[in-house]
Amino acid sequence: MSDRPLDLGWMRIFTEVARRGSLTAAAAAASLRLTQPAVSYQIRRLEEELGVALVQRRHRGIELTTEGQRLFEIVSRNVDAIDLLAQQLRRTEERQTIRLHTDYAFSSLWLIPRMHGFRALNPDINIQIVATQDPLGQGKHDSDVMVIFGTRQEAGEGAVLLLSEKVTPVCSPALLAETPAPTGVADFSRHKLIHLENTSQAHWFDWAAYFKHFGVHRGAEHDGGDISFNNYTMVVQATIGEQGFALGWAGLVDPLLEAGVLVTAGPSLDAPGRGYWLMRPKSSDSAVRKLTGWLIDERR
Repeated sequence: MSDRPLDLGWMRIFTEVARRGSLTAAAAAASLRLTQPAVSYQIRRLEEELGVALVQRRHRGIELTTEGQRLFEIVSRNVDAIDLLAQQLRRTEERQTIRLHTDYAFSSLWLIPRMHGFRALNPDINIQIVATQDPLGQGKHDSDVMVIFGTRQEAGEGAVLLLSEKVTPVCSPALLAETPAPTGVADFSRHKLIHLENTSQAHWFDWAAYFKHFGVHRGAEHDGGDISFNNYTMVVQATIGEQGFALGWAGLVDPLLEAGVLVTAGPSLDAPGRGYWLMRPKSSDSAVRKLTGWLIDERR
């Protein structure tokens, strides 16, 4: 027998044996995942360490000795308390990091500029923003929060519309100083345009849809000099850089319009039933509720 502290693993094994009254039943416990001989060996080691017999082996199980009963009364309370605390700590750790899946445009132009507000209200919650053009293909965990672009049908039951689709031609103020301002939609067909390529299954307004809505045909002779990007953030940067006219999504480019970095240059086109939707999360975790509630409060 020594004065060194007893191994917590021994205490957990002993507790299972005492509660179940059987070495075999204790070995079958999910919390141990040991064989019956391994459980028996660990109990013998504990008895050797303490210098006393803790259990008496019977034909159909075991009985605790007086010393074993005294040890069980103390150990069981402490093992239970440790296990409960460990579960709480694990849940807290899982709760504190939430992945928010959305696309590049929403994350960079709408979400990130606002995130300081959520962090100020909830400093104990960590947010991991996962930007991709296919958010639906990324969210795998119940606590994941999803904001997708699409229709109500695509977003599913219980989804909340955060931002409806409305586009307006925009450009840099400096571009209008160098180029006569378009007097109508038909004028845009003769200017250099900046396009957002669509490589996903979602549908949104592009220049072709914009012209079609207003009954304008753009011939191939006018599309020379256009530029395309597969990322809306790059579309915005190119527009600020005076490289042409782009379609500006309401809610995404509003701060740039308010600051005078971009200006509107034509009539708007909207699709009220389409836009960015907050999908109903699978988890009812309090941190998930706080994040989704905050996103809804930030709607315009």
